[in-house]
Amino acid sequence: MRIGIMGGTFDPIHIGHMLAAEAAYDTYRLDRVWFMPSHIPPHKQGAGAAGEERLQMVKEAVQGHPAFEAIDHEIRRGGVSYTFQTIRELQELHPGVELFFIIGADMVNYLPHWEHIEELAQRLVFIGVRRPGYELALDELPAFLHDRVKLADMPVVDISSTDIRERIAAGHSVRYMVPDRVYEFITRGSMYEI
Repeated sequence: MRIGIMGGTFDPIHIGHMLAAEAAYDTYRLDRVWFMPSHIPPHKQGAGAAGEERLQMVKEAVQGHPAFEAIDHEIRRGGVSYTFQTIRELQELHPGVELFFIIGADMVNYLPHWEHIEELAQRLVFIGVRRPGYELALDELPAFLHDRVKLADMPVVDISSTDIRERIAAGHSVRYMVPDRVYEFITRGSMYEI
């Protein structure tokens, strides 16, 4: 079984995340895509929404897609969410699966700085989804990553979770920037408002 893992803060999850996952799913004929909210990402400030709220937004977003699923592995574990630790644990829980880690183009060039990147490159394949405004320099990656990074193209959508939180705080609409069910969840909970 070929499983894509879409990790992230998802604060909130938006249509860019969904399009990236769909591009990886379609391009590499994945059987499943697991959306996995991080508890505390090592490269970002703390999240604006609590872990359970972010997990619920992911569940709302993926509902209705037969191959997309929300998993709570990093939220349940707590602490800083390091990918190498998570992948070790998931491979122990699901032996024999072929894992693909879906990342944005902005993270592809940063891969050499990830904790235990050489081990990760042996355990899985990275799918870098091209996003607007980021130049990919695959030839500048270390040799051990050259055949461990694949690319997928997605429609050009320049949306970020930060922009969405700022729009909500300023009293502006984010309708259609997030999946409908996520919009309803945010609106019901008055999330991100100052």
